Amino acid sequence: MNKLDLIETLETEAGLTKAEAMAVVNLFFDEMSNALANGDRVEIRGLCSFYVKQYKAYTGRNPKTGEEVQIKSKKLPFFKCGKELKERVDY
Repeated sequence: MNKLDLIETLETEAGLTKAEAMAVVNLFFDEMSNALANGDRVEIRGLCSFYVKQYKAYTGRNPKTGEEVQIKSKKLPFFKCGKELKERVDY
């Protein structure tokens, strides 16, 4: 399922127009993105949670040349599956 499929499902199941369904889906994903950008955790009970991990800077190596390279600190989003979703997928 992709974003367009989700919009179409919302359109048919909730009886919304395509524009209204698109606005709802875009609002949902925009707010999730904003929360993660602010370092907040996003939790959807029974489904999943998203959170941001902070990684420190470190010295790495270029695999081709063997030269040492400084890797900057970074933040990456992570997904954690909820118990109910695990059970539903592995029925």
